[in-house]
Amino acid sequence: MALSQLASSSPSRSVNLLKPLLSAISLHRPISTDTTPITVETSVPFTAHQCEAPSRTVQTNAQELLNFFRDMAVMRRMEIAADSLYKAKLIRGFCHLYDGQEAVAVGMEAALTKKDCIITSYRDHCTFVGRDGTLLEVFAELMGRQAGCSKGKGGSMHFYKKDSNFYGGHGIVGAQVPLGCGLAFAQKYCKDEAVTFALYGDGAANQGQLFEALNISALWNLPAILVCENNHYGMGTAEWRAAKSPAYYKRGDYAPGLKVDGMDALAVKQACAFAKEHALKNGPIILEMDTYRYHGHSMSDPGSTYRTRDEITGVRQERDPIERIRKLILLHDLATEKELKDIEKEVRKEVDDAIAQAKENPVPEPSKLFSDVYAKGLGVESFGADRKEVRATLA
Repeated sequence: MALSQLASSSPSRSVNLLKPLLSAISLHRPISTDTTPITVETSVPFTAHQCEAPSRTVQTNAQELLNFFRDMAVMRRMEIAADSLYKAKLIRGFCHLYDGQEAVAVGMEAALTKKDCIITSYRDHCTFVGRDGTLLEVFAELMGRQAGCSKGKGGSMHFYKKDSNFYGGHGIVGAQVPLGCGLAFAQKYCKDEAVTFALYGDGAANQGQLFEALNISALWNLPAILVCENNHYGMGTAEWRAAKSPAYYKRGDYAPGLKVDGMDALAVKQACAFAKEHALKNGPIILEMDTYRYHGHSMSDPGSTYRTRDEITGVRQERDPIERIRKLILLHDLATEKELKDIEKEVRKEVDDAIAQAKENPVPEPSKLFSDVYAKGLGVESFGADRKEVRATLA
């Protein structure tokens, strides 16, 4: 029956007949990719030290919000899958999961370009994905396969993607911060007009090397941004038990700092854009991201002996970064609840497919154990009882 015929029939009948059709049309409309600006306010104000805080008003759009939702859904599902693979003994060794902290990764990337460098600790899976790493590279690396981002030889703590200026993935607590300041030195030396984000946790915030690196960065006005991902527990130790002053954004003293709601992707984006502009003009700044991890410190930590399950549930209900973006999308009618659930189903399939591919991928050849140790032409092996015979064979 044509729509014109329906319209000419009795009004009540035509409305009843059109209802299912209109409902179907609304359910299958294309998800909005509109870039018309949407103005929102961050969940809480920024708290500043030695600088003026940026505005709480953030510009976003439909495309960005939907990208945030999808990217964080990928990260969340990926980490949950890694949990299962670890328990199935397909992932060995150390494994530190990031679920709960996804807003830091996606908000930071929204303010950066791939010219900017990122270096982080061992909780690196989602940061790698934010730098355009693939799910296959993630799961292959976690399972020690050749297709991994570090050729299957780095494992969970040593992800790496040089073409996107992602420099790991470091297992020594706090050691990545001086390296990050070194990257910032190179950027200034080469006049790159780019910055380095050096990420560390509250458990590393008392490391002496962090303050040494910050001091020389401030002396030389390096474009270094030190990001403390404060998830409130250094391993199983609450921040108040480990730090006399847990206001980590103030720890730089002479260096400015900003406290940010790290569970709000838009607040993270605003803070990182502010920090990048500051660092290019004035040198280093500290960002403290107030965030939370749902898993324990690592897979060997149940995460419930030093905090209550009610605490974890409360954060999930009140501050979950994915749910915050979901609510914004629905509030502005950018997608329906069903469309968002369909995205999550697609993400689950993508993760499952990547795991299946990674399982089929071979492990590295034993001979590869000795490759990638030294820069080409610089490595040596020593032989003989007195170790006086050397051969430059490693590459």
